[in-house]
Amino acid sequence: MSRELDRRVFLGAAGVAFTNTTPMAQAHDESASKPVRLGVIGVGGRGTNLLQIALGLGGVEIAALCDIDKQRIAVGQDLVVSSGGKKPEGYTGEEDYKKLVARDDLDAVIIATPWELHTPMGVASMRAGKYTAIEVPAALNIEQCWELVNTQESTGAPCMMLENWSFRRDNLAVLKMIRAGLLGEINHCHCAHSHDCIEEWWFKKDGTPRWGGEHLFTRNADQYTTHALGPVLSWLDLNNGDYPAYLTSTATRSISIPAHYAKKFGPNHPLAKRQYKQADIVTSVFKTIKGNTIVVNYDMQSPRPYDNRWEISGTNGIYNEQRASVYIDGRSPKFEQWESFAPYQKEFDHSWYKRLDALGTGRVNSEIAHGGPDYIELMLFRDACREKKPVPIDIYDSVLLCAHIELSEKSIANGSAPVAFPDFTRGRWKTRKPYFALEG
Repeated sequence: MSRELDRRVFLGAAGVAFTNTTPMAQAHDESASKPVRLGVIGVGGRGTNLLQIALGLGGVEIAALCDIDKQRIAVGQDLVVSSGGKKPEGYTGEEDYKKLVARDDLDAVIIATPWELHTPMGVASMRAGKYTAIEVPAALNIEQCWELVNTQESTGAPCMMLENWSFRRDNLAVLKMIRAGLLGEINHCHCAHSHDCIEEWWFKKDGTPRWGGEHLFTRNADQYTTHALGPVLSWLDLNNGDYPAYLTSTATRSISIPAHYAKKFGPNHPLAKRQYKQADIVTSVFKTIKGNTIVVNYDMQSPRPYDNRWEISGTNGIYNEQRASVYIDGRSPKFEQWESFAPYQKEFDHSWYKRLDALGTGRVNSEIAHGGPDYIELMLFRDACREKKPVPIDIYDSVLLCAHIELSEKSIANGSAPVAFPDFTRGRWKTRKPYFALEG
């Protein structure tokens, strides 16, 4: 870590109530007999949330924490102790993450630091032989994608990106519907990450850039791809029988951030006149080798409510997340009219959520776990570590979700020209079988 970084960007850690809903002594389930020994690198807002969820899982021992902010380490240590655990060792030096991953009393490492640190820390963790979970995005460019793939292949240490929207209850039900054939043969999908992040991620209230905001001055790309594309990957069997061939990306002007500060501080304020390289909205179109298409929207500076705008269609029907509706030819009661998704959600509910429901509402704080997906992904990561099995999202899917960042940047810079996707599987996508969220 070459400079001091603000770790409190994601959820405004200064305002988060650092309480664990379930004491460790009460939360242990069947995994308690063989706890996973875990280290966490980065205990700011997001890292602390993941720490809280891990403590609520049971079957986990937090042995070490790392952050350059000593106060954040102290908060994390207090959380562990208040949950009935032994005070974990704290590391605060800029290169101390290397000491943490080298510990021989750790099975796994969670990385929740600023984006530019994800790949080097993930590589160090894998080289130390640890199960590794990296927050999104796991990589910022194609070189980093290959570095993660090559390290995983050479070390054999499993690594996953913590793409929580792949584990959403609705998205998993849609996946089951697709696999059951309700939508027919899939040929198109739309998705987006639409979220006004000017004063949530990018800047502090006074306009000072957070670490995330620095990226807006240096890149023009779809900088935050994974939440939109996470469920799409499995819906379209990308990496498992199909693969993105190329994309084109087109960007708008960059006017929303200056407009925001002109309204807030006045049109002559420096923040209202500052130039930003990042466009307000980026639209990318993927073409897959099979011939399917995907439209992806990045929209993180406009004044708007949050949404993902998922829609997926096939030869027998369509699902639309914004409407919370479906239309299934031959099944929907009224011709060419939407029907509620709710009955389908119930019918195709994934067993992971049935398992979560069986644990009871006291096990997980819904707010910090986004209603459940974060809990499920960490529960499955814990299980994989304990049982020495593959992680729920493998390294090839993890990097494919990140490749779009640099590729969109190149396409925009070259007048929306097509840019080919590297094949991180080295051809194995042709014979790889779907593995994510299989039941039975």
